Amino acid sequence: MTVDCLHPVQRLGRSIDRIIRPTSLDDALAALDADPTIKPIAGGTDLLLDLHRGGPGEPVTLLDLTAIGELDGITVERGMVRLGALTTHNDVVGHPELPIVALPLAQACLEVGSAQLRNRATIAGNLATASPANDTISALLALDALVTVRSVRGERTIRLDDFVTGFRTTALEPGEIITAIEFPSLDDTTIGIWVKLGNRAAQAISVVHLGIVIDRTSDGIVRDARIAIGSVAARVELLPNAARNLINHTLDDDTIETCAQQAAAAITPLDDVRATASYRRALVPTLVRRALEALRDDAAASRWPGRVPRLTNQERPVRVPAADTSDRAVISITVNGAEQAGPRGASRTLLDWLREELALTGAKEGCAEGECGACTVQLDGDAVMSCLVPAAQAADRSVTTVEGLGTAHQPHTLQQAFIDEFAVQCGFCIPGFIVAGATLIDELADPSVDDIRLGLAGNLCRCTGYYPIMQAVQRASVVPVELEP
Repeated sequence: MTVDCLHPVQRLGRSIDRIIRPTSLDDALAALDADPTIKPIAGGTDLLLDLHRGGPGEPVTLLDLTAIGELDGITVERGMVRLGALTTHNDVVGHPELPIVALPLAQACLEVGSAQLRNRATIAGNLATASPANDTISALLALDALVTVRSVRGERTIRLDDFVTGFRTTALEPGEIITAIEFPSLDDTTIGIWVKLGNRAAQAISVVHLGIVIDRTSDGIVRDARIAIGSVAARVELLPNAARNLINHTLDDDTIETCAQQAAAAITPLDDVRATASYRRALVPTLVRRALEALRDDAAASRWPGRVPRLTNQERPVRVPAADTSDRAVISITVNGAEQAGPRGASRTLLDWLREELALTGAKEGCAEGECGACTVQLDGDAVMSCLVPAAQAADRSVTTVEGLGTAHQPHTLQQAFIDEFAVQCGFCIPGFIVAGATLIDELADPSVDDIRLGLAGNLCRCTGYYPIMQAVQRASVVPVELEP
């Protein structure tokens, strides 16, 4: 069998030889200045896939930014929102103010991957990857975001439209990292929305995604408008001519239709595996029209969930930064309550480390790209896809696998519920469902049907038996509710 016959996830990629963990931004920038080939990593959900799929090459060194407090945090003050570079998609979704003052971004974040992926993936990483399919870019372009980058040479602020320069290319120079993202918050005069079309209800890369922000007077006259569209060209683009059709008009049917048609005329859509160019061009007017109608009717937030299960530990422990790790060093992880040690923490994923070092085979590799949920474990209480976590990033932290939730003689409540509801089926995906479901129950004692559907959206069952699984989660919850037929 030749290499060309293998699926991309089966081919050898570039291995990780070392992970450097600075505790200050200055130390991180100094390390990057000394060796610009070092690759910064926070969540790593894009980077690890790029390394695995990029073909063989020299081993790489990663610069783990997750212990740098200067890059953390969200602030909303004086009409501006500031996101530190370590802000995850679930940080945005779960923030008490952002679904109001940054609705388009919150809507985009909720559509990124699954709860497990959103617990790791950062907004800054989404921008740095600069794929035209990256949902948060259109939301942030519509919000007129600024990107702050820094190196040992100093700091500069770049408009997002200038930051993304082409297909997966940015204005980042050697030695620079993103430190923050800022944009004006929505207020009494500005409204916004983000919409997408995907080929399935969850875990879908966008066929088209769209962000719109409008500023209007008290009587509804549009003073300014920004429309950004993604997944149609080599980069996410602003549509200034389409937006210009809204200015000095109310959002009446004629104005909306003119804008929708102008948006379709302004794009040169691409053909790819998700959709044809002609389909995208035909789709754009409908998306623009519906988005503008929702803004006009004050219905932009009508589909925002009453609450969003994040599969996260509500009381996140204080993180003690681990030491730098070479692939020859031994790392230590507390797994299922017991400290465990093993080598090759840099080059192996957490999933492989658990299976190969500890023979904990409950977590499975189903897709190797964070889309199936079969590898779900808890990292410091947060559900994550262990196939996309370098084992070294779990060093000196706590991991819980399905084996740690209960025993054969004393199973976890949810494990027993899976037996009682005949939800086990073939068994391959079940450990991931149980870990995700147990995290959901820890987070929400009374999950509704919608909570369960959203919370388990990152877990796929090839046996298609979702109803018994959902019934098991309901049975294990404190206040079970009946499934609708």
